[in-house]
Amino acid sequence: MAIIKPFKGLRPPRDIAKDLACLPYDVMNSEEAAQMAEGKENSLLHITRAEIDCPAGTDIHSEEVYNKSVENFKNFQAEGWLVKEEEAKYYIYAQTMNGRTQYGIVGAAACEDYHNGIIKKHELTRPDKEEDRMILTRYLNANIEPVFFSYKAVPEIDAVVAKIVKEQEADYDFVAEDGFGHHFWVINDAAVNAAIEKLFETKVPATYVADGHHRTAAAARIGVEKKSQNANHTGEEPYNYFMAVHFPDDQLQIIDYNRVVKDLNNLSEAELIEKLSSGFEVEKMGADIYKPAKLHEFSMYVGGSWYKLTAKEGTYDDGDPIGVLDVTILSNQVLEPILDIQDLRTSKRIDFVGGIRGLGELQKRVDSGEMKVAFALYPVSMKQLIDIADTGNIMPPKTTWFEPKLRSGLVINPLD
Repeated sequence: MAIIKPFKGLRPPRDIAKDLACLPYDVMNSEEAAQMAEGKENSLLHITRAEIDCPAGTDIHSEEVYNKSVENFKNFQAEGWLVKEEEAKYYIYAQTMNGRTQYGIVGAAACEDYHNGIIKKHELTRPDKEEDRMILTRYLNANIEPVFFSYKAVPEIDAVVAKIVKEQEADYDFVAEDGFGHHFWVINDAAVNAAIEKLFETKVPATYVADGHHRTAAAARIGVEKKSQNANHTGEEPYNYFMAVHFPDDQLQIIDYNRVVKDLNNLSEAELIEKLSSGFEVEKMGADIYKPAKLHEFSMYVGGSWYKLTAKEGTYDDGDPIGVLDVTILSNQVLEPILDIQDLRTSKRIDFVGGIRGLGELQKRVDSGEMKVAFALYPVSMKQLIDIADTGNIMPPKTTWFEPKLRSGLVINPLD
C-alpha cells in the first residue's frame, strides 16, 4: 500500500503567496523566467531559476548559479518569505481551469515506493535528465517543486477533503496571470492528518506519476544517495520522502498532445491523402478547424484544409493497452510507414504541441511554412494511463499533457 506522510513544510505568508508562487522551472527559458520575476523580489524563480540574478550569459548549470540559488533560498527564510511549520501536516491544493476544480493532497511520498513499484510510471526516463533534476536538490537539500501524482479515487478521502474545503477558509486563494485558479488549505488538525495517513495506508494500493517522471526518479535517487552517506540511517529521515500532490483519478482530465511535421517525405498532398486512405476513412472538412470527437478519430491540417481521419477496423488493437492508443495508431499507420519518422525522441522533422495552445496553433505553424502537416489527436484517458502503468507498459513519447501546471512555492519540503 502507498506510504504518504505529512511533513513540516516551508510556506510563504498569505499576503505574498501569489507573487512567490511560480510555474515549474522547466517550462520556461531564462529570458521568460526573468520577465515573470520582474518586479517580484520574492518570486520563487530567484531560487529555481537563479541565473536571472547572475550576469547575462552565465551557464545555467554552473556552480555560480547553484550557489546563487542557495544564497537566495537562505535569504527567503531570513526575510520570512518562507516559514517552516512546527508540526508535520498534509495540505490540500486545488486548481481551477475552465470552471473545473481538481483537489489534491500534498504529502511526502516514500522513495522506497518508487523502487518497489508502488509508485507506478508510464514513461521512460534518462539518467542525464534525472541528474539534472538532482543537482539543485543536493544544493538546497529540499524538494523545491512538487511532482504530480494520481491515485484511484477513494470516497473516504474525498469526504475528508470536501469537509475541510467546506468548513475551512483557504490559506491561499488566487488567480494566476494565466487565468487559472489556485487554492490551498493547511490541515492543522492532528487527528485529521492521522486519518488521512491511515486512509492512504489502507485504501490506496498504488499511486501513479501523472507529470514529473524525471523529478520523481531524481527524488528517489537522492533518497538512496543520502542513505548511503548516513551511517546511522533509520528510514525515518525526511530524505526518505519527497513532495507530491496526489489527485484522485476521476478529477483529472488529460489534454491532447498533437504533432506537426516539417515535410511530407517527398510526397504531394494528393499522394499523402491517397496513402492515408488505406488505413483511414478520409473526409475533407474545409478551412474551419476540426477537432477529433472520439477515440480513433484524428484531424489533419495540410494545404489550407482540415481533414477528418477515422482509423479503419483492424488497424488497431483495443485489447492491447498500447495498441489502443491513438498515438500508437498514428505512429504505426502514418508517421513511420508514410512520413518515415522512425523515432519520435530523436527525429528533427517532428514537433509536439500541447492542446492547451489550441488547434489554431497547429494551423498557424503550417500556414507559416514552418511545418507542412499537422495531426490533432483525441486525448488519452486516465483509465488508459492507469492500465498502461498497471501492466508495466510504457507510453510512447509525448502522449499526455496535464493542465494546469502545479505552482511551485506554495509549500516546500526540506530534507533535513
